[in-house]
Amino acid sequence: MSSEQQYISLYEQCRDMICRHSASVLNQARDEAFGHFKSNGFESRKVERYRYTDLQKLFEPDYGLNLNRLEIPVNPYDSFRCDVPSLSTSLYFVVNDAFHSKSLPKTHLPEGVMVGSLRETATTHPDLIAKYYAQIAQTEGDSVTALNTMLTQDGLFVYVPKGVKVERTIQVINILRADVDLMVNRRVLIVMEEGSEAKLLFCDHAADDRHFLATQVTEAYVGKGASLELYCMEETHHKSTRVSNLYVEQQAESRLSHNIITLHNGVTRNRADVVLKGEGAQCQLNGCALADKTQHVDNNTLIDHAAPLGTSHELYKYVLDDNATGAFAGKVLVRHGAQKTESAMTNQNLCATKTARMFTQPMLEIYADDVKCAHGSTVGQLNEAALFYMQQRGISRTEALHLLQAAFIYEVIDSITLVPLRDRLRYLVDKRLRGELNKCDGCKLCQ
Repeated sequence: MSSEQQYISLYEQCRDMICRHSASVLNQARDEAFGHFKSNGFESRKVERYRYTDLQKLFEPDYGLNLNRLEIPVNPYDSFRCDVPSLSTSLYFVVNDAFHSKSLPKTHLPEGVMVGSLRETATTHPDLIAKYYAQIAQTEGDSVTALNTMLTQDGLFVYVPKGVKVERTIQVINILRADVDLMVNRRVLIVMEEGSEAKLLFCDHAADDRHFLATQVTEAYVGKGASLELYCMEETHHKSTRVSNLYVEQQAESRLSHNIITLHNGVTRNRADVVLKGEGAQCQLNGCALADKTQHVDNNTLIDHAAPLGTSHELYKYVLDDNATGAFAGKVLVRHGAQKTESAMTNQNLCATKTARMFTQPMLEIYADDVKCAHGSTVGQLNEAALFYMQQRGISRTEALHLLQAAFIYEVIDSITLVPLRDRLRYLVDKRLRGELNKCDGCKLCQ
């Protein structure tokens, strides 16, 4: 059976079960998504945006799915800790692809702010969800988005009303938990109304020694003058596969800061599509990846300047060891009429061994004549002269390698405005480069 056919058959056989355990608003988008998936299938590596990751191979294994929504025996509040010292957060959990609503933070969010189950909110506030759900994440253009839309049953919904500023960071722990190899389809919908502000921190972890396949589709609407800081950190394990698509629409004078950090993984494919729809919108995409053994990290970005006076900056850095592979493909599109656009894209990469591989493809497509746009990429190894200089001063070669690699990655980490998170990530990066698996203090799942 082909990679596509098993999911086509699954949907045809289990459609009623999928719908029964979800909400009508989510169900309304399923059949159209299924039609697109059935017609198009998974993209091959001949498709430009999937040159470096073989989707058909990733989705070929036969994973279990919890379509009947059986309760997963885990109490994350008792057993799991992912604390950032000195950072006060409102802490929520998503177990596999279901919002964990049994215990909620004692801290109170500002009036009107909503953080909760996408399925439950779609039941209680159907008009609000229908206005935004599956609007910018178009299923005809991407197989993973189509597959996620036709199978997802729950997820996370974040809503910040007009003019509200959420001072406390909203932290979401995504836990992969199963006794069998499992596929999960997680959905995230973020709505930032005009003039609102919020910071979101997502942390991905795997609790069991199983093969996991996680698809995630995030839609984020950033209204006029609104500000969204989005931090995503992956610390799973070598049996985990993550395919994540982020879609963002920005209105005039809005600000987006997206930071994605891959510390531990198996295979990771992240896609970020950002449309600067309103005049004067600002966008900053930063990412870093540390990979060794046979790990694979692929980041693919598209920044679409559709209005004048937009500003975008991208900085992605990789450190690859052993037989790891990395890929970065970034495209900046400046449309007709998007004058006074300023854009800069940088991708820099270190290969610590001769067997590590990095593929990089920065691109500009410009249809306006009054712009300032630049892009560049580098792939190389550490400077032997710098290593020799440090060894001459009593620092071992191994320690010198660690210090130089950490300093290389810190340029991305230091762009994070949350100081406690920045300090925590510097600590985690240092441990990762020394080959130490991080164990969060008090975390029973890490023992």
